[in-house]
Amino acid sequence: MPVPPLGEFEQLVLLGLLRLGPEAYGAAISLEIERQTGRVVSVSAVHTTLDRLEDKRLIRSRLGEPTPQRGGKRKRHYEVLPPGVRAVQHALRGLRRMSAGLDDLLGDAV
Repeated sequence: MPVPPLGEFEQLVLLGLLRLGPEAYGAAISLEIERQTGRVVSVSAVHTTLDRLEDKRLIRSRLGEPTPQRGGKRKRHYEVLPPGVRAVQHALRGLRRMSAGLDDLLGDAV
């Protein structure tokens, strides 16, 4: 089965999901991206991307239990499916190949 191409933000969201594990949810993913990259992202942008990744069948979601902190509302939790892991692996391999041999030009970035 072919690996679907990922945009940069899709990669960040999938990597955030992998870091956080199967209890990840939109706001936590947004904070993880900011913590790891310094890039401030809106929770709504993360949710839009999560919906797109779910449509591509790279992740799945489920509703958690209601919580008092959320006024009885339930959080939607996400987890990466095996095709999502393969898509991230494919994207990272491509980045490594593209950056190979550019150490002198890019310095510490590689």
